[in-house]
Amino acid sequence: MKKRQIGSSDLYVSEISLGCMSLGTDERKAKTIIDQALDAGINYLDTADLYDKGVNESIVGSAVKGKRDQVIIGTKVGNHFEPGKEGWYWDPSKAYIKEEVKESLRRLKTDYIDLYQLHGGTIEDPIDETIEAFEELKQEGLIRYYGISSIRPNVIREYIQKSNIVSVMMQYSLLDRRPEEEILDLLHDHQISVIARGPMAKGMLTTKGLYLVERKGHDGYLDYSYNELKTIISHFLEHSDQEISPNALALSYVLHHPALATATFGASSIEQLLANLDYESERLDDSLYQELQKLSKPITYDKHR
Repeated sequence: MKKRQIGSSDLYVSEISLGCMSLGTDERKAKTIIDQALDAGINYLDTADLYDKGVNESIVGSAVKGKRDQVIIGTKVGNHFEPGKEGWYWDPSKAYIKEEVKESLRRLKTDYIDLYQLHGGTIEDPIDETIEAFEELKQEGLIRYYGISSIRPNVIREYIQKSNIVSVMMQYSLLDRRPEEEILDLLHDHQISVIARGPMAKGMLTTKGLYLVERKGHDGYLDYSYNELKTIISHFLEHSDQEISPNALALSYVLHHPALATATFGASSIEQLLANLDYESERLDDSLYQELQKLSKPITYDKHR
């Protein structure tokens, strides 16, 4: 599988990657999915300390035992939770980050994290302190690189100016084109890569798209009404054929922009994994890319600032 460089780092990740949040807590089932993904050439696994309150990291750590050097692991920090207690709260403090990284390392059964990401962020955060924590972790050899997982343009701009982030994870799909308006070109200009999450838009940009619109789309999605979604997905499916499946088309659309390092999809079953593994490492030609763009509409960030 073709690989792309994350920013200016020496991390080269497969163009499509496995988001581990939806693996569940059945360790045997999760390991089967991870093993098959790795066998297919995927080398980037994305998790977070918050997913199932640490259980997800533990499952990932067990699954990559014996092949840690073949896998790039990204995890996240910032949502402060305590085992045995309900809920969590936002905590981007240096003290929490430097303490919690030890727990992630323990659960992942490794002595380093390839990509450590701030799991959110607001403009009111102590950003300088957060950056200091990540920089110290790099110097200590506990993490190789760091990034942020954020869709807030004002927060992203702060980190571009003040930090050495190599990546920004953000929601991006044909139905959520907000990054195109003010973020993708900016990050590319600064040699910072995008890790796209949600490239299938809750499954609506897959072979089961119309079925999922009926199940989940009655209240709309972002700025789209239920009827708009039905129309868009119908036309989107018409662009797929024996050469390229809807899943591959959705992934190819996201990966068209040069800022993209990888498109991270979730899979809770082998069936879902296999549906995405037929992706071919080929960019869409510009004409098809523009045709797809015409199906949806550009949206700008308004509430998330």
